[in-house]
Amino acid sequence: MGSPSDEELMERFCAGAQDAFEALFARHSGRVQGFLTRMVRDGSLAEDLLQTTFLSVVRARGRYERGTRFSPWLMTIAANAARDALRHRQHVDAYSSGEGTGAPTSAPPPSGDPSLRRHLLDALQQLPPDHREAVVLSKVEGWSFDEIAALRGISAGAARLRAHRGYEKLRELLGGLGEAR
Repeated sequence: MGSPSDEELMERFCAGAQDAFEALFARHSGRVQGFLTRMVRDGSLAEDLLQTTFLSVVRARGRYERGTRFSPWLMTIAANAARDALRHRQHVDAYSSGEGTGAPTSAPPPSGDPSLRRHLLDALQQLPPDHREAVVLSKVEGWSFDEIAALRGISAGAARLRAHRGYEKLRELLGGLGEAR
């Protein structure tokens, strides 16, 4: 018999099995942290949000409905934590500087051409959070527009539109960068 599904592990955790939570954390923490890092572009903040996300899972286990797919439920919690952190950062930046640049301070994770990656991540940060989320979930995480729609409580068409607007803005922000290389 194979390993238990996420949903089975969550049901076991809801019944009090701590090892089930540990298995869920081990399975999903890397992917969730990657998503959070791309959303907030701040490694230490993403680590904090990862802990916040899984703490929210612990606190919300009594509200978890049997049969609910675990991964979208978890990613909803993570996305909400990222949006809250971005909103908070905007308010803090606006208060401290009078304008609110929201510029991230950490370097992107190394991979591929560092210069191109930095330009892409800078452009991604300039997207509105809902467009950034749609782009990251569709292109990086490989989610379908139906899955994104379910996560956000919108129609698949609205999810597709958010992603499309994000892609268009990225093309505008990146200009001829890809052609120059």
